[in-house]
Amino acid sequence: MTATAPRFGTTLARLLLVAATLLGALLAGAAPASAHAALTGSDPKDGAVVATAPKGITLTFSEQVAMGDDSIRVLEPSGKRADTGELRDLCSGSVVKYGVDLHAGLPDGTYTVAWQAVSADSHPIAGAYTFSIGAPSKTTVALPAQEAGGGLVGLLYDITRYLSYAGFILLVGGVAFVLACWPRGASVRPMQRLVVRGWLTLTAATLVLLLLRSPYTGSGRLADAFDLGGLGAVLETRTGAALISRLLLLGAAALFVAVLFGAYARREETGEKKDLTFGLAAGGTVVAAGLAGTWALSEHASAGLQPGIAMPVDILHLLAMAAWLGGLTSLLVALYREPSIERAAVRRFSQLAFGSVLVLAATGIYQSWRQVGSWSALTGTPYGRLLLVKVALVAVLVGLAWISRRWTGRLAETTTQPSAPLPAADAEAPGAGEAPEAAEEREAAREASEPAEAPEPTGGAPERAATGEAPVDPERAAQLARQRAAVATAREKRVRDADADRAGLRRSVLAEAGVAVVLLAVTTVLTTTEPGRTQEEADRTKASSSTTVPDRPIGLSLPFDTGGTNGKGTVRLSLDPGRSGANALHVFLDGADGRPLDAPELKVSFTLDAKAIGPLPITPDRVAAGHWSAEAVQIPMPGEWRLQVTVRTSDIDQTTIDKTVKIG
Repeated sequence: MTATAPRFGTTLARLLLVAATLLGALLAGAAPASAHAALTGSDPKDGAVVATAPKGITLTFSEQVAMGDDSIRVLEPSGKRADTGELRDLCSGSVVKYGVDLHAGLPDGTYTVAWQAVSADSHPIAGAYTFSIGAPSKTTVALPAQEAGGGLVGLLYDITRYLSYAGFILLVGGVAFVLACWPRGASVRPMQRLVVRGWLTLTAATLVLLLLRSPYTGSGRLADAFDLGGLGAVLETRTGAALISRLLLLGAAALFVAVLFGAYARREETGEKKDLTFGLAAGGTVVAAGLAGTWALSEHASAGLQPGIAMPVDILHLLAMAAWLGGLTSLLVALYREPSIERAAVRRFSQLAFGSVLVLAATGIYQSWRQVGSWSALTGTPYGRLLLVKVALVAVLVGLAWISRRWTGRLAETTTQPSAPLPAADAEAPGAGEAPEAAEEREAAREASEPAEAPEPTGGAPERAATGEAPVDPERAAQLARQRAAVATAREKRVRDADADRAGLRRSVLAEAGVAVVLLAVTTVLTTTEPGRTQEEADRTKASSSTTVPDRPIGLSLPFDTGGTNGKGTVRLSLDPGRSGANALHVFLDGADGRPLDAPELKVSFTLDAKAIGPLPITPDRVAAGHWSAEAVQIPMPGEWRLQVTVRTSDIDQTTIDKTVKIG
């Protein structure tokens, strides 16, 4: 009978489940997702020109950060340190502010402020800006182009984090699959290897993360991974404590796995095994929740909005993800390595996966509001766009899961064991057109069916010589054993492939696992991306506190008409470098014919209405016909300045042109 792919249903329950899952994934982001801090203010501001040297520098952040004495550096134009190197904690209430004092008697020029910190979600952040004393100047300061947490160390750290998530999923999901769905799997070698490899991966990844933590948040040099001083400093941080706690919990998990694959797998009595199952399930839940808590307590859930709610929600999210994806991997291994897995086990996993999806949807909706917060952040930030990619992957995964669920409903109970004999048809001689593989299998079966020689007793050689029997050939005996194993493997594969429904389930589960691998990779990238809510809040704060623009000259071309003879033309104005401080001003007048227009009078003024500054009058000097200039035009601060150019072409013909320009 030819099996066909199952048809999709259209019931309301299915639609609601898919919609809830997509909504949760859409707004939840990764588990765990990050909530990086951002610099929201500084004093002096970026690009500011101050008349006298300030006593110190202060930086304000959007949320709590960890900083050390060398976290803020102020450098003179020559590159010499201008700060005292002692960090001042100026935090008060919800305001997160740090600063350093400056040395007295600093010369005029452009100073560079470079800072580096670790946000509350454990991710490194860094930045730099400049301000000037007296007037801007050239600077020899060269800052590293590598971003905080980047380079080779950052790449290794991100890969190791991916492996730690994968190890957690295999360990927790594999154990959950055995206890909740397939108790017989505790004695199946492929399942044992899967869980043990998950434990080894998570343990090794945790150790590597502990070593890489110091260069990841500091120097960025791989050699510093073995610096004992840096390792000691890491152990004093919340992230270091979480990694050490994870290692201790992995020790308990090792004992748990030993009992699961030892005493539990050997236990035959139903009542005793049921009691042991309950004990293992309770203890395993505690250990798994503790492992998930090491992420929740050190990353995004512990920072930002409602951490008291976010941390347990994050733990549930991680556990549900492990139960679903880890159980999916376990089912895939069982279908390929132990095809005699019972239909009841597959159906129990289908129910477990369904419950996990519901938990993921519920926790995801909460995480959505917390991490994204608005549709503009979803489409207008890198985090939101990555989240849309995750949504598409989750949609594919849910669709494949539904196909697998339908195959499960069609799955026939498999009772044939690997040791069962081949069907009668296989014992017949191969006919015309038979596949070579089948012929080889029949030949191996024929040879393997020959009686094996019994072990030769002591003194067997003389006895065999007396009876005329040929001596036993060890090489021939080994060959027969290999042939028997090959026959058993071929028989098992033929029995497995003969069930079209089981083969369809294997294919759909394999496709699910492939999508899950990509989904986990996108999740890992999301953990290093600033969430949309945080980015939008930081952008709004910066916009309200500063109106700086890139350091570039301002160029304007404005038409004018004084109303008299030869009164029409164009004003071309340039302000270089176009930011607060000293600027060079050049003004050109062109007549209607495009030639230079030599007007009797030209004046310029700047007004900052928001701060009630000005108008600041400027009377440029005539350089040539139609060309005026002024050096060292002082713009006291950044902002939206109203520029006015007054042109007089005769004794009575005059006009003033207004234009608002943003000066950084």
